[in-house]
Amino acid sequence: MNRLVSWWDAHQIALYLAAMAAGAAIGLAAPGLAPTLEHSIEPVLMLLLFATFLGVPLIEVGQAFRDRRFLGTVLVANFAIVPLLAWALSRFVADDQGLLLGVLLVLLTPCIDYVIVFTGLAGGARAKLLAAAPLLMLLQLALLPLHLFAFAGREVVGVIDVAPFAEAFFLLIVVPLTAAAAVQALARRHRSGRAIEGVMAGAMVPLMMLTLATVIGSQIAAVGSQIGTLARLLPLYAGFVVAAVFIGFAASRVTRLDTASTRAVMFSVATRNSLVVLPLALALPDALAITPLAVVTQTLVELIAMVILVRIVPAVVPSKMAVLWM
Repeated sequence: MNRLVSWWDAHQIALYLAAMAAGAAIGLAAPGLAPTLEHSIEPVLMLLLFATFLGVPLIEVGQAFRDRRFLGTVLVANFAIVPLLAWALSRFVADDQGLLLGVLLVLLTPCIDYVIVFTGLAGGARAKLLAAAPLLMLLQLALLPLHLFAFAGREVVGVIDVAPFAEAFFLLIVVPLTAAAAVQALARRHRSGRAIEGVMAGAMVPLMMLTLATVIGSQIAAVGSQIGTLARLLPLYAGFVVAAVFIGFAASRVTRLDTASTRAVMFSVATRNSLVVLPLALALPDALAITPLAVVTQTLVELIAMVILVRIVPAVVPSKMAVLWM
């Protein structure tokens, strides 16, 4: 078993790309499976996050929460700088209210879930991002209506129900984190807890593959049916990732963060909360039926980008830079 775990750890990028391709193939070949796969996203993601949180000692999370320089950098980059970028990119689809709302919904909300996984894969400070997750969630909940009012108008804000935000926070953060804390406490006293930790640590790569395949398989057919309209969004979302990575890097240089923290900021700024805002988009009136597909399109672009960034970011921000910045 150890050999197998070592093998997929060493080949994880190729395996993630294969999982994405498999998800796309299944979704296109059997579009009738899309509803089942869509309902599977949340439990699969909860399991992935449970495994992720289990690998982060809670004492590290407590220490990370006291790192005000890191938290300040993440919050300013996500809620002061990125909204300006989101507004600028949204102007290219301002003529279509459905696309406009989809772009704003997804680009204005920083990720709180699988960004922690990708950050860890790139050698970033995942415990610090985990500590920042509640603040990121609460601030986007408070600021999203204000940003939408400023960027899209009063009528758009009136059709959005924020309840899915609270539900997603509970299911994707509170439940897995509580379960991980319980297992960590058990592991200090009983062998069974340590066995669970070992199994979940070894299962990280298959769980990420399952998540990627499930998300893409559930949405690829719907996106394909509207590809002519949604194609307008592809350069916007790709451009966002490039600009956001630069923003995260530049902000970290200004605040003189260490290497692991810089990588975490870069991933936080580049990764959006698409799986959380998707229920918001799905609850919109039929006249805005293109909005959830605009959100999903961002997810597809982002997942490909994240797999690439896991390799690129460590090269751009090598460990020795921590010394140069001090």
